Amino acid sequence: MGRPIVHWEFWSRDPEQLADFYRDLFDWDIQSIPDMDYHMIEPGIDGSLSGGIMTPAEGEWPGNMALYIDVEDLAEYREKIIAAGGTILVEDQEIPGMGHLCLFTDPDQRVCGLWQREST
Repeated sequence: MGRPIVHWEFWSRDPEQLADFYRDLFDWDIQSIPDMDYHMIEPGIDGSLSGGIMTPAEGEWPGNMALYIDVEDLAEYREKIIAAGGTILVEDQEIPGMGHLCLFTDPDQRVCGLWQREST
């Protein structure tokens, strides 16, 4: 049996800017924890995973991570992403019988995805 994902983390050279980006884009509750130099993310939806934003130690940084965020309207969020300083990489790609996805980068060039389920 597999193990569940229980937390995710974004590493950033400017964690405050990145926290603002995601707070504004998805209305996430992001709390700064100054003693830890950390930003705790609580999406605020039952069943959602919490996450964090931090500046990694000096040295080599790991590759970017991608995750998909469920939205009701890809077009609406593409506009929000651009307004917030992100870049659209893939505007709309259909996954037949399942839904549509959009890939974008945040201000740190991290690739993330949006997922819109197919209407039933």
